[in-house]
Amino acid sequence: MYLKKSTNKKTGRTYLSIVSSYYDKKTKQSRTATVRSIGYLDELEKKYDDPIAFFTEEVRKMNEKHYEERLPVNLKISLDESMESNYDGLKNFGYAALSKIYHELKIDTFLKNRQRHSKEKYDANAIMKLLVFSRLLYPGSKKKTFENRDMFFEKFDFSLDDIYRCLSFFNKYSDDLQFWLHERIKEQYGRNTDLVYYDVTNYYFEIDKQDELRKKGVSKEHRPDPIVQMGLFMDTNGIPITYKLFPGNAPDKTTLIPALGKIQREYSLGRIIIVADRGITTGDNIWYILSAKNGYILSYSVRSADREFKDYVLDEDGYIHKGDGFKIKSRLYPREIKVTSVRGKKLKKTVDEKQVIFYSPKYAAKAKQERAQALIKAMDLIKNPAKYNKSTSFGAAKYVKNLTFDAKTGEILESVYQHLSFDEEKLREEEKFDGYYAIVTSEYKESPEKIIEMYRGLWKIEESFKVTKSDFESRPVYLSLKEHIDAHFLTCFISLVIIRILEYRLKWKYSVTEILESLSRASCCNIKENYYLFSFYNDVLKDIGNELDIDFSKKYMKLGDIKKILGEVKKR
Repeated sequence: MYLKKSTNKKTGRTYLSIVSSYYDKKTKQSRTATVRSIGYLDELEKKYDDPIAFFTEEVRKMNEKHYEERLPVNLKISLDESMESNYDGLKNFGYAALSKIYHELKIDTFLKNRQRHSKEKYDANAIMKLLVFSRLLYPGSKKKTFENRDMFFEKFDFSLDDIYRCLSFFNKYSDDLQFWLHERIKEQYGRNTDLVYYDVTNYYFEIDKQDELRKKGVSKEHRPDPIVQMGLFMDTNGIPITYKLFPGNAPDKTTLIPALGKIQREYSLGRIIIVADRGITTGDNIWYILSAKNGYILSYSVRSADREFKDYVLDEDGYIHKGDGFKIKSRLYPREIKVTSVRGKKLKKTVDEKQVIFYSPKYAAKAKQERAQALIKAMDLIKNPAKYNKSTSFGAAKYVKNLTFDAKTGEILESVYQHLSFDEEKLREEEKFDGYYAIVTSEYKESPEKIIEMYRGLWKIEESFKVTKSDFESRPVYLSLKEHIDAHFLTCFISLVIIRILEYRLKWKYSVTEILESLSRASCCNIKENYYLFSFYNDVLKDIGNELDIDFSKKYMKLGDIKKILGEVKKR
C-alpha cells in the first residue's frame, strides 16, 4: 500500500488516498485499487500540520500491521464481471513441493553449468522444470505440456520448438545428469546400496515401421506395437539409481550385464547384492555377478526346473510350518549352470548357493484366479480359432494342443483348426506347483526368512514401472528421434526420483497416486487484484507441508506471498 496524490486539472486541488497495486492479467498492466479515501489536501491542512507526512506514516503502520497481523482485506466483486473466451485462471501451487526437491538435488545448477557451453538461447533449466512438474501433475504430450504452461507461476519464456531442440541437449548430458543425481542423493540421504534391485519393462510406440531402437518384442502389456526395453536399478530405500534403454527385441536376460557393467564402472557402489525376478536368472548373469564380487537374490522358476528340483519342492520333508498354511524350507546346494564363453561355447559351471522354497495359500489362490481367465480363453480359442492370433492368444496358447502360427503374420494356421484340443496334462502339471515359490541366492549365511524379506523389496521397482505407465502416462511415446526418446525417458526418470524421495521422506505413508493427486489439487484461482483463493487441503498436504516447511493450509494468499514461498523453495 502507498499514499496516492491525485490532482484535478480543472480545479488544481489535490486529493489523497491510500491504494494498493496489483497486476491485471486481463490488460497485462499494473493497476491500483483504493483501500481508503482520505480527502482533499487543502482541507486536510486545516487539521494536520503536514497531512502528507502524517498519512505517509499511517500507510507505513498499516503495511507493518497488515504483514504482522494479516488484517482482513475488503475486496469489491462485481457479479456482472465476465470472463473472456479461453480464460483459465487456475494455477497450481502444489508443485512447490516438487520444486523444493528439484532444487535440493541441484538439477538447476547442473543444467545451467552445462548450458554455458551451448549456443542455444533457450533456458534448459526452465524447460526441464516444465517437463518434470507437468509429467508428475498433469502428464501429456510435449505439445499439451507447453499449452498448459500457464498452470504454474514460473516464467516459461520459450517456444514449443525450443522444447524439442532442448531434448537433444538433455540427451547429450543424460548419463552425466543421472550420475549427478546419484551423487546428490548420496550426500543428502546416504544412499543405501546394500541391496540393488533390477528389473526390466517396456514401453510401446503406436507406429507401424520399426527402427534400430523401436522393435517388436515380448510386450509386458501384450501389445503388437514396437517397444523399447528399459532396465532400471533401484537402491535399498526404493529410490532409482540409473536406467538404460535397449532395443525392443532384446530379451530381459540380456540386459543385466551391460547395465550392471555401467554402474559398476561409474557409480562406485562397492559390493552389491542384485535382487531380480526370474527373467534375469541365467547362468551368464549369475556368473557375471559372482565374477564382479557381487551377490544375488533371484527368483527361480519351479515349473521350468529339472525333475530333481521339482521333487524337492513337492517333498514335504524339511518344511517348517509358520501358520495360516505358510511353510518354508531351504538347503545349501551346488547347482550346475551354463555359461557362454568368449568364443560363444556353453561351459558348465557349478555355483554353491542357498535355495529357499516357500508355499503360500494366498499365492496358490492367486495362481488359480489368474489362470481362470486363460483357461476360458483357451476353450474359446479351440472353438473359434479364427478370432485369435499369436498376440491375442497370449496366456491361453500353452493349454492348447497342436496350435501352430504362421511365422510371418502370427495368424493361426487353418490347417490345424480341426486338430486343436485342450491340454489337460499341462494343466494338472501346473496345478501341482500353485503357491510354491523358489529363490536362489549367493547369500547362504542369511536365514530363509531374511532372504524372502530382501527379495520382497522388489515390489518397489515393479511399482515404479506402474507409476511411470499410469500416473506419469509415459506411453505411448510419440517421439521418433532416438535422442528425443532417451530425453523423454530421462525426464520420466527424474520425475520418478523426485516422487520417490518425497515418498521416502514421508516414510512411505502415502502412495504415489495419493501424493500426486493431492499436489495437483493444491491449486488456486485469482479472485481479485493480487489475491488467490485455494479450495483444497487434506492430510497428505499437511504432512508434505510439515516435512518440507511449506504451508498448504492457507485459503487466501497474495501473489507476493505465493512468489515468496516459490522463491524460498529454490534456496539450498
